[in-house]
Amino acid sequence: MSALKHTLSISLLLASFWTVPIWAADIAAGEQKAATCMGCHGPKGKSSNAQWPNLAAQQSAYIINQLTAFKTGARNNTMVQSMAANLSDDDMANLAAYYSSQPPVSAGGDPALAKSGQAKASMCLGCHGSKAEGNGQFPRLAGQHPGYLVNQLSSFKEGARKNGHMQAIAGSLSEDDMKALAAYFGSL
Repeated sequence: MSALKHTLSISLLLASFWTVPIWAADIAAGEQKAATCMGCHGPKGKSSNAQWPNLAAQQSAYIINQLTAFKTGARNNTMVQSMAANLSDDDMANLAAYYSSQPPVSAGGDPALAKSGQAKASMCLGCHGSKAEGNGQFPRLAGQHPGYLVNQLSSFKEGARKNGHMQAIAGSLSEDDMKALAAYFGSL
């Protein structure tokens, strides 16, 4: 019996090492690095301009993936590409930790359109989370500016942004559908 307890104890100890991250992101360092992002994405990641997304409460993994895509040129935006070019992996992880730790925001949206969008939103929630809060590699849609979301859906539909699944979904949406979905997600 003592051999079983000993084996169980060692197994639990080893399992705890696999669940504890070896390296943890530094939120304070991310906050300092975010000063260069504030001009577009606003204080604490709350953008006041529908041209740029809210980063507050965005998924860490998504932020890291997008910064990497900008850095490598897989995603195009001259301004962000130039900023991402100088970020280390640690910088990206720290920024992601900072923004993901911020409280969520709501950009709002036209109530009538939002109601129409709510009826259509189920097609998005499987990937983006049951409350559009994001799901790891999929971004948070809740609280984004409706105008930003419409622009992104249009970019997928036109092929300017590449992602087979999103291009297929956006391709099936009318402009009115996009506006309704965007108003709903913005209102959350």
